[in-house]
Amino acid sequence: MLASIQDLLSTQPTSVITLVAGTMLLAGFIRGFVGFGASLIIVMVLSTVYGPAAAVPIATLSGLPAMVQLLPNAIRYAERGFVIPFGVASFVAAPLGTWFLIASEPALMKILISAFVLAMVAMLYKGWKLPPSAGLGVFTAAGIVSGLVQGSAGVGGPPAVAVALSRAGTTDQQRSNVIGAVAALSVCAIPALWINDLFTTEVFLISIMLFPLYFGGTWVGARFFSGRGHQHFRTGALLVLAVIGIVTLGLAMKDYLN
Repeated sequence: MLASIQDLLSTQPTSVITLVAGTMLLAGFIRGFVGFGASLIIVMVLSTVYGPAAAVPIATLSGLPAMVQLLPNAIRYAERGFVIPFGVASFVAAPLGTWFLIASEPALMKILISAFVLAMVAMLYKGWKLPPSAGLGVFTAAGIVSGLVQGSAGVGGPPAVAVALSRAGTTDQQRSNVIGAVAALSVCAIPALWINDLFTTEVFLISIMLFPLYFGGTWVGARFFSGRGHQHFRTGALLVLAVIGIVTLGLAMKDYLN
């Protein structure tokens, strides 16, 4: 396998290797700091190098060690009453979303999802929160929606994060809820990728090469959060959400009009 990795590296220009390495470090830092947003960064850049069919599974596989890295601390603070029903519902709904992807117009769906995310960012910025009475039904519904969005458009994270940030609680609780929700969406995406034969040998090799960079960036981001990042978490999370919404909206509009 080592020889294969060396062969793979020898076929890439130094500029491309530098771009990909920088992307993984940045994505890992964002994931470690706010708990989400890394996949979109990775997919956007790696799609131009390896193509979307490889970029999506690479983002999924290379992020698994970082997910395991973040979960132990997140479990300490996450609200199980939110994360567990959300995770189960998203896992059940994701395959239905994949089926819907085949039967619908994905670009139009991404436009609607992006508009929803940007509207949620505006509401959260204004201080909107879920009412204290929100419980199992609301969290299950959020999981179903996010699972459907993940399966159909691959961007289930932002709706999940918007709901998690609308929960009252400490910064540690909100970030841990985000990490738990995003972890559930990452896991529920694996079966669909596997069934569609997207986990190729090349994808595995590239993921193995990149996960140390992702892992290292995640460690730095988590350390930043543990230090001075607490006071910047909500602003950072809303900023990442807004950027994801704007970029996804722009790309979806481009695909829809072409």
